[in-house]
Amino acid sequence: MRSFLDLRQTAPEEIRGILAQAAAMKAARAGRAKGASDDVQPLKDRMVALIFEKPSTRTRASFDVGVRQMGGETLVLTGKEMQLGHGETIADTARVLSRYVDLIMIRTFDEASLNELAEHASVPVINGLTDASHPCQIMADVMTFEEKRGSIAGRKVAWLGDGNNVCASFLHAAGQLGFDFTFCGPPNLDPAAPAVAFARERGSKVAIERDPARAVEGADLVVTDTWVSMHDAVSTRERRHNQLRPYQVDARLMGRAGPGALFMHCLPAHRGEEVTSEVMDGPASVVFDEAENRLHAQKAIMRWCLGV
Repeated sequence: MRSFLDLRQTAPEEIRGILAQAAAMKAARAGRAKGASDDVQPLKDRMVALIFEKPSTRTRASFDVGVRQMGGETLVLTGKEMQLGHGETIADTARVLSRYVDLIMIRTFDEASLNELAEHASVPVINGLTDASHPCQIMADVMTFEEKRGSIAGRKVAWLGDGNNVCASFLHAAGQLGFDFTFCGPPNLDPAAPAVAFARERGSKVAIERDPARAVEGADLVVTDTWVSMHDAVSTRERRHNQLRPYQVDARLMGRAGPGALFMHCLPAHRGEEVTSEVMDGPASVVFDEAENRLHAQKAIMRWCLGV
């Protein structure tokens, strides 16, 4: 039994195996659309619990569709329905759900909730997002980059804005897959120190740069994310906008990146804030390929967890 909790805890060769499986499944799906046979259903007669303490569009849709494409069924549970950790402990919830399902995906707030669930479950657990990390997203991002530009090893990724959970997982991937990472944002929003240390300890060149133009120089990939969370107070939103406005990704900034540089955003995007529509809809943008690849990457992650 293998859980997918964090890219730090997944060996580089395992990450590479999952990415190869994702690419193969995507190709098989494309072949099916052209009339080729695609009868493989590795999750036939399997039940997957999808737990959402945080609202979701892409995570919910991609996991639900992925399970169904592989012949399984889903049980979708929201925070209101479960009250995870309120009344019944997370450990007891894990023990009970393990009697009903074959795999659990959870999208939650506190990383401790994910870890407690995984510790007490007797089935694999997948991290669909926590406040600390978002490994499924980065698997899709790496898959997308390598579809377009080949191996990400030795490349430069530039991150603009808030050093949030997605940024942390990018740093974990940098350490595991051998690419360099430049963060550009205000000092109070720097990425988590342990994530930076993880990448550096494994040989990745990690730079903290305050000047956006210098940060993107020579970058093969430019990435940003929303400036505010759906749960942030109005005062927080206003402060974040003021802090992060200098780090907006626009056409002028993309023009300073390396030749053939790609642009990514995990979505949902606030056009005109962290990125302009000119970039979002421009030739460097692969945001919708990135969103599609959540489906394929997560299908491969589920197969890896279940060994099927």
